[in-house]
Amino acid sequence: MLDIHWLNTFVTLARLEHFGKTATELHMTQPNVSLHIKQLEQATRVKLIERNPFRLTQAGERLLQSAQNTLMELQVCQADLNAINDLCQGTLTIAASDIISRLLLISPFQSFKQEFPGIDLSLLNTTSSQAAELVKSAKADLGFVMAQKESQPLHFTELQQVKWCALGNGLQGWQQGLRTDNQEEPTLILLGHDTRTRDLLDSALPTLSLPKYRIMEVGSVDAQIDWAEAGFGVAIVPEFSLHPKLNLQTTITPLPDFPTTSLGYIVRQNQVLSRAIKQLLNWVNEEIVQSQQVQ
Repeated sequence: MLDIHWLNTFVTLARLEHFGKTATELHMTQPNVSLHIKQLEQATRVKLIERNPFRLTQAGERLLQSAQNTLMELQVCQADLNAINDLCQGTLTIAASDIISRLLLISPFQSFKQEFPGIDLSLLNTTSSQAAELVKSAKADLGFVMAQKESQPLHFTELQQVKWCALGNGLQGWQQGLRTDNQEEPTLILLGHDTRTRDLLDSALPTLSLPKYRIMEVGSVDAQIDWAEAGFGVAIVPEFSLHPKLNLQTTITPLPDFPTTSLGYIVRQNQVLSRAIKQLLNWVNEEIVQSQQVQ
């Protein structure tokens, strides 16, 4: 019989390819990592890894496939059992980007803590693509994402449509070619390529009709807004990201030709939703309604 802890150690080691890093991630000692692998090899009666250099054997590759599926199924099962038992203690893990979590989740989280004091909220700040992977593997119970495409084994529910705007002075002059010879090329302040929104924006940038421009990449929408406010260029951001910002000094230009995208949440298909998750989603919906009324 294969111990589930051995399998978890083996899967983590296969991903990190380093005994020390595996020990650190699993809060174990390095000798215990080696012991788990030795016990697993004794139980399966085959060699699973080569150490120098590190690689999985053919048997190790085969076991890795089954071990990953087994661990994921157990994690999914535990999440559903918690929901069926209407978990009132434990942890609810949410995956969301920084901008979504700060604009939509703070007030709902406050209400959640009052209503469900026994449940700890764990927030994973990540990209929409990474949030989808976390929900798929049941490492997150719920994900808030932008531009999600319906795909197995995830179910996406739209909460609102996202429109885009440009924040920064001089965009119209650049579009009309009104700049002197000693002026620099216009700078567009965009998120990095590791975000789903950047993929959407790149295809829409030609609609700005800028003959030539430079791109400044930053890691968050807040950074885009700060750099644009400081006069370093024009930031292309979701309209809803500007609503909490007071006293913005630079010009805001709507971009109706940019494609709208969806903001919503993802769960696994056929996932059992606990009363706590359903209530949290109700509070998020209320937060969106209130923000749209302010607009």
